[in-house]
Amino acid sequence: MEIQGHRGARGLWPENTVPGFARTLELGVDVLELDVGLTADGVPVLHHDQALRPDTVADRAPYRPDDPGFPYVGRPIRELTLAQVKTVDAGIRHERFAETQTPLPGTEVPTLAEVCELVAPHDVLLAVEIKTDPSWPEVETITATAVKVLDSYGLTGRSRILAFDWRVLGVARELLPGGDRVALVEPDTLEASWMAGHDPAGGLVAAAQAAGATMISPKRVMVTPELVAAAHDRGLAVVVWTVNDPAEMARYVAFGADAIVTDYPDRLREALGR
Repeated sequence: MEIQGHRGARGLWPENTVPGFARTLELGVDVLELDVGLTADGVPVLHHDQALRPDTVADRAPYRPDDPGFPYVGRPIRELTLAQVKTVDAGIRHERFAETQTPLPGTEVPTLAEVCELVAPHDVLLAVEIKTDPSWPEVETITATAVKVLDSYGLTGRSRILAFDWRVLGVARELLPGGDRVALVEPDTLEASWMAGHDPAGGLVAAAQAAGATMISPKRVMVTPELVAAAHDRGLAVVVWTVNDPAEMARYVAFGADAIVTDYPDRLREALGR
């Protein structure tokens, strides 16, 4: 059973941040999961949503006094330059995790390259989610740019490409034919537009495999013993997200899932120990 730290360990430290990842590595995980968007000037940066979210980042000051684009929070990342994105504070405490999360004030939104530099010396895998949706006219640019950064740090062999927008999986199959590609899915994305044109009525696992997936990662409410067995029959590993309750963790272990994504890797390690 793989322990996958969700955006680092966001129950403990602010998500998708270098110091948060560093502490997660000290805690111990098999996989660091993270999210990648692309700035207006073509730099892959880490943030969960396509727009800067006010519950995870806060404006501090414009990168120049007369910048008409300020404030930046709430704006799509692909409309902002790296210089603009770098001004926001990504170390604020998320209200959802107020009782358990230690803030890291003054922390910048990192580039993918900065995270790769941190991770490269460590024995850990990267699960890199590409943040697109079916409205994007193309997915090749963001996927290829992320893969180029991973390759520059020698991490393509230790990286998986994840996406809800399954078109990304087809691009990743061309770029990294020997790598793992993870089909993310939740009830709201069970439609052909998200699934690279594949019909979910023909079977979720079959559709994921046809789209280029080597692994399938459903939201926890979708995972059943039957789904796990169907995936294993086709040679696909099953990654369950996001599980924070120890009793639920034990359930998915019993189902035979291959990995659990959690905001609390410490809880999962303890549950596995039991």
